[in-house]
Amino acid sequence: MSPPNGRIWFITGTSRGFGREWALAALERGDSVAATARDASSLDDVVAQYGDRVLALTLDVTDRAACFDAVARAHEHFGRLDIVVNNAGYGHFGMIEELTEEEFRAQIETNVFGAMWVTQAALPIMREQGSGHLLQVSSIGGISAFQTVGAYHASKWALEGFSQALAQEVADFGIHVTLIEPGGFSTDWGGSSARHSTPLPAYDGVREQAAASRRQRTASPGDPAASAKAVMEIVDAEQPPLRVFFGDAPLGIAEADYASRLETWRAWQHVAHLAQG
Repeated sequence: MSPPNGRIWFITGTSRGFGREWALAALERGDSVAATARDASSLDDVVAQYGDRVLALTLDVTDRAACFDAVARAHEHFGRLDIVVNNAGYGHFGMIEELTEEEFRAQIETNVFGAMWVTQAALPIMREQGSGHLLQVSSIGGISAFQTVGAYHASKWALEGFSQALAQEVADFGIHVTLIEPGGFSTDWGGSSARHSTPLPAYDGVREQAAASRRQRTASPGDPAASAKAVMEIVDAEQPPLRVFFGDAPLGIAEADYASRLETWRAWQHVAHLAQG
């Protein structure tokens, strides 16, 4: 199939939430999308509406070989890859002591390795083109941390770290990297897509505090459909940002968190000097 006039997107996790809204927005403006989901039939209505400009692919991002195959199929189908969005992921709720090995590994497998495999699969294509844009869906939880979601934070901090390194590695190839860091949005992140550890009664009080804090942070959740406008501005920018917040709350959280870190680092700088000898 010859490349369409618009740009070519590859988006993971398009069955609902951000992934679906961004795919629809890209298609609405004339771009084409390779849309992945664990169940590609969830995209039947999108395919029916937009036809050949949608390539619906079944993908479990924890399967490295499947990720490489899906990216290759998208490239073969459309002829190029302009924008790759690593959106697939979920939140796991559980205190650090409550997490099982299987639960922690599963969180990392999806949120970190899934993004890594898709990124690695797309990079040779983008290098050959001399252009491309990777959008890594992180979170305010990628730079700050809260009770009950330590495994999720671990996954997003890892995504942030490898993506910042990646941005420096691929800049000379004409490839951009952007970490999108949303606050609270009306997605299913904390609903049926979330997973939960078996609670220990010892943490009941902490759990109540955490729930109250989360309600306060997400009192005015953002609209996933509205976020599509922000994504389009980012991908249309000549020099897109490495990091960008989505929603009003994250900046205040980040400012308070980093002010506290700087204060502590400065207060303990004498220890840094002692350690150096």
